[in-house]
Amino acid sequence: MLNSTPTRRLTAAALCVALGVLLPQLFHAIPNFGIVFSPMHLPVLACGLICGWKYGLLCGLLTPALSSALTGMPSAMILPGMICELVVYGLVCGLLFFRVKTGKRLADIYLALVPAMLLGRLFAGLMNGLFFRAGDFTLQMFLAGYFVTSLPGILIQLVLIPILILALEKVKVIQYAG
Repeated sequence: MLNSTPTRRLTAAALCVALGVLLPQLFHAIPNFGIVFSPMHLPVLACGLICGWKYGLLCGLLTPALSSALTGMPSAMILPGMICELVVYGLVCGLLFFRVKTGKRLADIYLALVPAMLLGRLFAGLMNGLFFRAGDFTLQMFLAGYFVTSLPGILIQLVLIPILILALEKVKVIQYAG
């Protein structure tokens, strides 16, 4: 966890929210890059791992809401599902990372990251299919949007986030408590 005071965790979470609003702006400068690379996901997943589940959950809630209010992205149609997805990312990453201890740091990171990414996508798909876009959201749309189109973003998340966490631990910004 972040060398831990509530102020440091709150500051790190606020930085993650800010990055979650800024990064999509950079990626959306090139058509479809935001959809393909999912840049808002990176800081939310990192926040859960660095700050814990409470801050990860808040980051997942605030990041897309603020981004939508300030920039119009995500659009109102996409926003509810994205909030559901990112809230689960921050929550599950934080819960698993601080509870699952294998003794192997990289395994601990992936055992938090991969389930969070899967559960977030599944929950968002379920909420879109049942509530937010009921009758308009198909299984094909779910698979294409959450897994096929965003595959480059998924791969980037699986590579960059562990590197980030290990680097922050190496410079003692966060501590491994396992």
